[in-house]
Amino acid sequence: MENLKIWLKKNGSATVLTVLFIVIFVNKDAKAWLMRQVASTGILNSTISASKETQEISTKASYAGFILKNEDGPIIDPSALQNKVIFINFWASWCPPCRAEFPSVQKLYDRYKNNPDMIFLTVNLDDNVASGKSYLKEKGFTVPFIVPAGNIPGVLYSGSLPTTVVLDKKGEIRLHHKGLADYSKDSFYRQIEELLKEKP
Repeated sequence: MENLKIWLKKNGSATVLTVLFIVIFVNKDAKAWLMRQVASTGILNSTISASKETQEISTKASYAGFILKNEDGPIIDPSALQNKVIFINFWASWCPPCRAEFPSVQKLYDRYKNNPDMIFLTVNLDDNVASGKSYLKEKGFTVPFIVPAGNIPGVLYSGSLPTTVVLDKKGEIRLHHKGLADYSKDSFYRQIEELLKEKP
């Protein structure tokens, strides 16, 4: 026992760091917290591009075969959401980067949910739908719970989680970001405001 105390005194900081590393490695929420700290710096964020700089993709092409269901079961056909700014976020409850960015997605939703020109499609890709619903309930998130009702076009999602896509009122992709980002920054809000001012 005495040897253990001596060893801990000599190696205390290494022991603490090892325990912290194990907690972060094993606990999804701890891992998400660490990622959130990195994301809050803004270095992982991409910006909404000007219409002229993007490859113009029509609503019809972007949404070909893209059908969604909401929590109550009704079908949502995104092609019917024309003349709106659409924020699409593909996520899963088991994905630490998704968990890390979700508080910022919720803040963005809270800010614009009552704006008639903006639509949120937060698309859950858990194999078990109950896992996604449970995660939102446990964390107190109120974003729409939406699942795909068919294939997701590759132009929107190619397998990386999280993936976020922002479409302007013409249906053009203005942001396509794979990976963690912070959507609660004033700079991002300003970009959304610019999109909302644009005419369809």
